Amino acid sequence: MKAMSLITNKIERDELKPGDHIYTYRAVFAYSHHGVFVGGCKVVHFKPEQTLKAPPTLPSSSSVSEVNNDSSEAPCPTYPDCGFKQPNSGVLLSCLDCFLKNGSLYRFSYGVSSSMFLTRVRGGTCTTAPSDPFQTVVHRAMHLLQNGFGNYDIFQNNCEDFALYCKTGLLILDKNGVGRSGQASSVLGAPLAALLSSPLTLLIPNPVGVATVTAGMYCMSRYATDIGVRTDVIKVPVEDLALNLGIKTLKKR
Repeated sequence: MKAMSLITNKIERDELKPGDHIYTYRAVFAYSHHGVFVGGCKVVHFKPEQTLKAPPTLPSSSSVSEVNNDSSEAPCPTYPDCGFKQPNSGVLLSCLDCFLKNGSLYRFSYGVSSSMFLTRVRGGTCTTAPSDPFQTVVHRAMHLLQNGFGNYDIFQNNCEDFALYCKTGLLILDKNGVGRSGQASSVLGAPLAALLSSPLTLLIPNPVGVATVTAGMYCMSRYATDIGVRTDVIKVPVEDLALNLGIKTLKKR
């Protein structure tokens, strides 16, 4: 099992524990969708608000919250509260089946060594940052389900960013750079590595050598943006998150 963890984070459902950061791949491994398992076959996750179907009208008694599924899906036949979300929020509660959409289940790794991190060619699978206790993780996820996680941004505030915050409580001070997401840093890091290594084609005639250098630069660019090694992050209590999302003068950890 340990040897397999070096290759993949894939797990079985009976291995799940409350507070786990999980993910599954979409569109034939083109990208991954992340969430936090809170127990009871339920996952709290973050999606672009416009992909969530809003009801035509809401009764006055339902003005505080709503239960909705993805606009492309039929209502969940198993769990009545699957799809629960607050109005104007991208954070929702789904059952595990609806979250996975027939995809495989993977668990994000925390507290990995630097060498282990660099062996993972694909971003969005691990971090060197340690996880907080599972009770704290579940509390953050459920609090954000009720209070939201701000506006979705594919590079700075996406589903992986949501799960990483729930697990660590870390918030990035620099709002102009890349967020916590390993997927986002991979998308930005690959072209950068290729660009930086392109002059080396004049010095290294062997294509294998150039490819090796490019791969090394790509991995290092991902490592530099990992929340476990960044210096521009702060620990923010979830109750204060809404107040501090736009403030850059908080005390650093």
